[in-house]
This record gives sequence, structure tokens and C-alpha cells, in this order.
Amino acid sequence: MRNAFIRGLSALAESDDRVVLLTGDLGYKIFDDFARRFPGRFLNAGVAEANMIGVAAGMAMAGFRPFAYSITPFATLRCFEQIRNDVCYHELPVTIVGVGGGFSYGPNGPTHHALEDIGVMRTLPNLAVVCPGDPIEAELSVRAAGSQQMPVYLRLGRAGDPVVHRQAPEFRIGSAIVVREGSDCTLISTGGILSAVMDAAALLRDLSIDAAVVSMHTVKPLDGGFLERCSKQDRPVFTIEEHGLAGGLASAIGEWFVQRNMACRVEAIAVGDHFAHRSGSQNFLRMQEGLTPEQIAHRVAKTMEVSVC
Repeated sequence: MRNAFIRGLSALAESDDRVVLLTGDLGYKIFDDFARRFPGRFLNAGVAEANMIGVAAGMAMAGFRPFAYSITPFATLRCFEQIRNDVCYHELPVTIVGVGGGFSYGPNGPTHHALEDIGVMRTLPNLAVVCPGDPIEAELSVRAAGSQQMPVYLRLGRAGDPVVHRQAPEFRIGSAIVVREGSDCTLISTGGILSAVMDAAALLRDLSIDAAVVSMHTVKPLDGGFLERCSKQDRPVFTIEEHGLAGGLASAIGEWFVQRNMACRVEAIAVGDHFAHRSGSQNFLRMQEGLTPEQIAHRVAKTMEVSVC
């Protein structure tokens, strides 16, 4: 997704000379071409993310469209106060870009795991929370964020994220994408776990379960029209996210239904309420948390009371 992000940002910068990129001492090689093509519009703030957000806010006040980029925990948790007070309070068009959602930086340990960021960021007024599901969505999300007049948090994967969409879908912040139609249940995914959810749907098909797959790339604001349709369908909804259960996609959807007094059976598949004390790859850590395609399919089938070998 990192390469898709810089492709989208370069295209946006080509058409809008207000676009600037700030980084917290990351992106060597990846950003070289951007810095060369757009001199004066690439700033390395160093390992000083709080200051980076303050600078981005000031640039936005001066008429620029800043994108502030760092590893997810450092782009969000380390500078939460500055995002809250400098960016969101003033409703500034700053896009905070967190790279490495979920276990993308698995071998680096819990300091680099991003399992709380969605919950933390969606508490902030005026801030959209966008978690693209594959590189195609990531590139489209940059353009969508650049057209907003309000702050956006953009949560990316890292490198090697599989492409899910065969062709570019229509992408609008706040509008879910139906990736696969299905009649028995609905799997709602957010972020880079989308490819695993698609693989799980293929496994469920072998068990005669026809699962729809939806990319809920925007956790705030949610696609209310889609959720209202879910409440009228007599089939279970499963939320799948590479994020802690508290505050993430499942929480957001559950709150949405409760606030509107709507009934819908929602089963949450997410990371447990603990830190990962074992180091390993993203796939290894997903397996520890029940987020592989096989584990997702098993959980869905068991909930729907279908026999699984």
C-alpha cells in the first residue's frame, strides 16, 4: 500500500500545487521521486511527530493541503494531543497517514503494532477515519482525502498487500464497497485484512455458505444506508478487522445500530484484549489471533451451525 499511496499522492500533487508531504524520518527511496518532482513540497520533520503535526496544521492554515506520514502508532498515539487540538479543533484539511496498520510491522513488536488506532482516532470530532482494503483502494483514498475540506486519518498497510479488486471501484469516503455478492451472510471487512476475508469467503463457498464480502473502508463516517439494508436482511453480519475489539469497526457498527434502535445480528472477529508477547510475521500474528482465512471461515461456519471438518 505504501507504493500505491505515493502514486496517488504524486498524481494529486501534479494537479494541486497546495499538496505537501511531511514525514517523521521515514520513506527513504519511496519518496525520492516525489521530492525530486515537487521541490519544496517534501519536508522531513525528523523523529518528532508531535512537531510534524503542528507544522502540518500551520501549513493548512496557510492554504496548503498537508499529508503527514509515519508508522501508525507514532502518527496517532504519539501526537494525539496535537491532532486533537491543532488539527481537529480547527477543522483543518490535514491528512494523517499511518503506515503499518494491524500487525504489518509484526517483527518489531508491540511498540509498532497498530491495534488501537481506529478506536482512538474515531473519538475525535471532525475527523474521518479511512482504512483502505487493498492497494487500489489505497491509491483512490489519497485522491478522496485530498478533496476533503476536513481532517482525515488514512490507515494503510505496509508492503506486499495483495490486490483484491480486478478493476478500480467507485471510491467515496463514507460509502462501502460490495466486493462480492452473497445470500447467506455478510462479511464486513476494514483495512488490509480484506484479502484474507475474500479467501475465507471462497472457503465458505466449499461449505455451501454464500458469503457477501464488503469493504467498509470508512469507519467514520459509516455507510448508514448499507447498514440499514443489513438490518432488514434475515442473515448474520460478521465484522473482521486487524484491530482490537474495543473501539474498532465492530464497536462503531454496534453503536450505530444501538443509537437507531435497529436490530441486526453482528458477530465480531477481531484481536483479543491483550498485547502480542510473541514476535513474528504479520501472518504468524494473524494466526495467533484467529485472523487467517481458514480461521475466519471456521468461525463463520460454526456460528452458522454448519459442519466443518
